[in-house]
Amino acid sequence: QVQLVESGGGLVQAGGSLRLSCVASGSFFSINTMGWYRQAPGKQRELVAYITSGGTTNYKDSVKGRFTISRDNAKNTMYLQMNSLKPEDTAVYYCNLEGVYLITRTITNYWGQGTQVTVSS
Repeated sequence: QVQLVESGGGLVQAGGSLRLSCVASGSFFSINTMGWYRQAPGKQRELVAYITSGGTTNYKDSVKGRFTISRDNAKNTMYLQMNSLKPEDTAVYYCNLEGVYLITRTITNYWGQGTQVTVSS
């Protein structure tokens, strides 16, 4: 089975930092793009950042310069370093993985269950 487990969320004051982690487990033929999404109450889920297998990154404009996405391919782990946090960053953050599962040999998107990030003013 494929599992994505997020961790690192919590409560932080504006201007503070958090580091989110996402650990992917399962037998993958390949892992292509991994990304972080977030969803605030009553709002649509939005892409925060993604990183390809080759290390190419992309960020939502509002987090550029503050957030850094990275991955450790050997550990199948993705990180999101969040600095200079703002109250508008408050949301549930979800890990997403696009990969090819070894058994099914099909490209599939997988989701974690999310981790809460709350930024107080």
